[in-house]
Order: sequence, then C-alpha cells, then structure tokens
Amino acid sequence: MRDFIEQILSTFITVAIAVGLSGALWVLANQFVNRLRDTSSRATYFARALAGFLVAGLLSGNRLTQYSTAASGDSFVQSFAQWVWLPTATAFAVGISSWVAEQQSRLAQRVIVNVLFIGTVGGLLGALLVDAAQPKPIIDELALSAAISSLLFAAIGAAIHQSIRNLVVVRLALLGTSAGLVLGAWGFGDLGSTSRYSGIALCAVIGSLIGTRWALVSPVSSERRVATERRARAAVFLAPALGFVAIALVIPSLRTIYLSLLDRKAKTFVGIDNYISIFRDPKAWDMSRIGSLWTSRLTMVAGACFFLFVLLAIRNRRRSGHFVEFGSASAPPLVLAITFAGFAVFSTLRGTLVNNLWWVFVVTALSTGLGLLIAVLADGVRFERTAKAIIFMPLAVSMVGASVIFRLVYISRDASKPQSGTLNALWVGLGSLSTGDGLARLFLGVLVLVPTVLALLAATRSIVRRQWTKVALPAVIVSGGVWFSLRYWQLVGTGLGGQRVGKSGEIIADPINFLQEPPFNNFWLMLVLVWTETGFAMVIFSAAIRAVPRELTEAAAIDGADTQQIFWRVTMPQIGPTIGVVATTIMVLVMKVFDIVKVMTNGNFGTEVLSNNMYREAFYNLDIGLGAALAVLIFVSVLPIMYINIRRMNRTT
Repeated sequence: MRDFIEQILSTFITVAIAVGLSGALWVLANQFVNRLRDTSSRATYFARALAGFLVAGLLSGNRLTQYSTAASGDSFVQSFAQWVWLPTATAFAVGISSWVAEQQSRLAQRVIVNVLFIGTVGGLLGALLVDAAQPKPIIDELALSAAISSLLFAAIGAAIHQSIRNLVVVRLALLGTSAGLVLGAWGFGDLGSTSRYSGIALCAVIGSLIGTRWALVSPVSSERRVATERRARAAVFLAPALGFVAIALVIPSLRTIYLSLLDRKAKTFVGIDNYISIFRDPKAWDMSRIGSLWTSRLTMVAGACFFLFVLLAIRNRRRSGHFVEFGSASAPPLVLAITFAGFAVFSTLRGTLVNNLWWVFVVTALSTGLGLLIAVLADGVRFERTAKAIIFMPLAVSMVGASVIFRLVYISRDASKPQSGTLNALWVGLGSLSTGDGLARLFLGVLVLVPTVLALLAATRSIVRRQWTKVALPAVIVSGGVWFSLRYWQLVGTGLGGQRVGKSGEIIADPINFLQEPPFNNFWLMLVLVWTETGFAMVIFSAAIRAVPRELTEAAAIDGADTQQIFWRVTMPQIGPTIGVVATTIMVLVMKVFDIVKVMTNGNFGTEVLSNNMYREAFYNLDIGLGAALAVLIFVSVLPIMYINIRRMNRTT
C-alpha cells in the first residue's frame, strides 16, 4: 500500500512539474516575443542556447550519456538533477559562445570563434556518449550520406530563392551536411564502438558545421525584426501542437516505414520483401474460389436486380433523359444489384485484405444509409429527441464493451441445452413454433400475414397509379412476408427457425454459430460497428437537413413537389457534401478496426483483418519487419481517403 501511495505521489508531482514548466515556458515565450524587436541579439543567444538544451536533453532523456542515469534508489529530485545538469550546462556553454562570437566585427573572426567553441561543445557531448551509442562509421557511407543530404538541402534553398549564390543556400548546405553526418553515423551505421575517438571527432565536426552556419547569419534589420516577431508569435502557439504531432505521429510513422524494410529481427535490410510476402500469402488474398462466384446465389440475385435496373433505366431515360437520378424507380434495383454483387465477391474470395474491403463496403454503406434514413424519418416527429438520444447512445459505448455485448447476443450453446444467446434463443423458439401447433403458432403466423397483405394492397395501389418509386418498399415487405409464411406453415420445406428433424423423426434444436461459420461470420462482426456508428451518422445528417434553407423547400412545395420529390431533388443535393464527409470518416475508422475482431474471434474462423494481423505478427510472432509493413499498409490505405477529405474542406473554405 505504501508503494502504491508513493507511486501516486510521484506521478502527481511529475504531472504538476510538467504542467507548471509548460505553462511557465509558454508565458516566458510570449514575454520574449513581446520584447523581440528591442532585444533581437539576446533572442539569438537564447534561441541557440535553447537548441543546445534540446539536443543535450534528448541525449540525457534517452540515457545515451554518462552520469545522466539515476540509480534505482535515488529520489525524484536526485533523478531530475542527474537528468537536467547536462542540458543546462550545454545551453550555458552555447549561449556564452554565441555571445562571444557576435562581439566580433569580422565574418572570419565569427566563423573561427563559433567553430572553436561550438565544435568543442560537440566534442564534449561525443565524449560523454555511452559505449552503446558510440558510432562505428564507415567512411564511404558517411561521406555519401553527407554529400546527398547537403545537395538536397542546397537544392531546396536554391529552388526557394531561385539562385545558387544566395547565402541562405550555403547555410542550408551546411545544415544538410550536419544532418547527413548524423544520419550516416547513427541512423545507418553500426553502434557500440569501444573507442570514443570516432564519437568525439564526429560530434566536433557536426558542432563546427553548426557553428559555421550560425556565423554566416547576417545582422538583423528592423524589417526583419518585425517579420521575425510575427513568425515567432505564431510559433509560440503552434509549436506545442506541432511538436506533439511530430513526436506522437510523424516520427513513429517514419520509423515504422524504416522498420518495414528490415527483417523479422529489425537488423537486416530486406527492401520490399515484407510487402511482397503480404500479397503472396494466401491468407491475405485467396483467389482459389473465384470459379464458384458465377454460380453463387448472390450473383444470380444481383444479376436479376441488374436486369430489372436496365429495364427501369431505359424507361426512365425516355421520361427524364437520365438512366439514374435521385428518387427514380431505377435507383433501388441498382443499389440492390451492387449490394448483392459485393456480398457475392467478398463471400467468395477469402483473406485478410478481402475482409478489410468487405468491412469498408458494408459498414460504410449501412451506417451512412441507416443514419440518413433515421435522420429523415425522425425529423419533426414526436419524441424526436428521445428517439435520437437512444440511437446515439451506442456511440458512447467503447468498442470492447460493444463487442462483449454482441458476443453475448451471438453466443450459441449445444443443441441439448437452452440457448442463452439472444438471437439463438429467438431462432430456436421460432423453430419450436413453426414445427409445433397450438394458439401461439397461429397467432404469430397471422401477425406476419397482416402487414404482408397491407403491403400488397399498397404496392397494388402504387402500380395502378403508376407511382413506381412507391412500389419498392411494399414489394420488399411482401416478398419477405410470403417467404416467411411459406416456410413457417411448412408449405415449402420442413419449417422455419432453429429446429431440424433428426434421423428417427424427432425435432432437434439447431442453433446458428454466428461467429464460427465463415464467411458470413464477418458480417455479424460488422453489425457491431454499424450499431455504434449509425448514431454518429444520424446526428450529422440531422444537423445538415436542418441547415437546408427553408426557402428552397417552400419554393419546391409551391411548385407542386410532394415530400419525396422535395427530399430527393432539393434536400439530397444540399447535404451531398455532408454525406461524403460522413462516409469517408467512417471509412477511415473501418480501415483501422481492431477491437471488435480481437475480442470476438481474435481473427479466427476466417475473420482476420489488417490491424489484428499486424498486432499478431509484431507482438505474438515477434516479426517486427512484417508487422511494420502491415502497419504501413493500413496507413497508406487511409491516405487517399484523408486526401479527399482535406480537398473537400479546402474547397468549402
């Protein structure tokens, strides 16, 4: 208990110090910017001293220097002091060196002073590096890295200033040479040299190059002071956020890309072999069942829907000049054809990549479509807020919590035991009614037959009035009701529901293994994410519909348009950009789906997705290279969607 309390106090003190230092630095930075015009020279010393503090702080914070690692029994104050002494000393030395150099009137004198002083500081930092961080440089690779980096930085400077004689180009070339030396020695080279001379020499050379670059900075004019103050004030506000993004996102992403080019132990460079192995793995992309695609029932249904679409599209073309348009009779068959065709392809092909595409297809379509449907139907009705609050509520549930809930809904038990899963209990109970007799069976059969007859009357009335757009929904209800009745009353087959006839004629419960039977177990997993994201889509669409100018809808109503025509011809074009934003946002979420698969199946039974595969390879199989390649593949797959969203936002602003 005492150790627990000490850990809490230590964490609280650490957070308080971090927040206090961050606030103090922000206030000091603002005060510093306020006096920047009058104290530009002091700003130069301070900025260079801060650079020295950051470099030495990174070394000490990562335990790469001697005498900066606290012992296990040291207190927090002792640990903090041992960590901060080197950055403080380095900042003081760099600041004094800059002050001495700036007192020299001639450029040559400033160069010499900066080279001597900053080079000495760099050499001392190199001497303090631990043995594991001492480089073993290969001269050829080091020189090549420095030359390429120097030319790259110089080319960037020449392109910006459209001249190769500008002093800025020289400063950028010096900076590029320093970066190339760091990358060649510590990025690509081997580490762990027992000799300190290489580290001292390299750090001294890098310090000398940085010192030369500082010496070439021309005196600050009054105009430049004003511009610098403006940029510095923006940097004070943006630097923390950009720094956090760089540390938490950019740098890890670059390192992951680098690791994806290495072998399973992240030691040997293998190029794109990890990416090739992903696409060659039959578990990722299995085309062996492609022949059965053409005989699939889903394909046949998709073909029938497409044939109906062609007939209606030709008719619609004669009337309005368009094959398909919002609210036309040809739109529902086309949507159904695409849906059934997608299910046919994704259920026939197998593999991790196919599963990810299937998730994107189903979750995006269902979440967006259901969210839009609910937003339209609930708009302006009684208890609208209550209904929307209930539908939005699943979004507050974590993915793990939602997965546990649906796991209890889907669970199936042995046929000899009562079913505890909600769906299987209903399914087996329906089978018991269908194969039994009595008043309950009659009541359920009539209960389904009534809406079927009403839908048939509505469809017939719409056909007589030639209101083709109103036929689709009643026709679907009639088809479902007829199929249910034929199976339920055993006019076709032996009944409906989770019951089957045994070898000796007895009735046996027949539950569904929702999570274990591929390929449609993937669909049952997708419904979990649909359940949580439909509320999100509904809220966004509700706001977008309310934002449609009333003048447009009132003008359409005055012109004689009915409710459906107003929605399809006026409201839908207005909320089109919102639909695109919601769909792409859900796509980004779906491409990274992990929690649901991990909790419900752990990728077994043909439900593997990229994120779970990445986690398995990196942390279970300890294949760092392949795990990083899978992470990069997820990142690359999301980039086009993010690009579309960014372009859309730029156009609207």
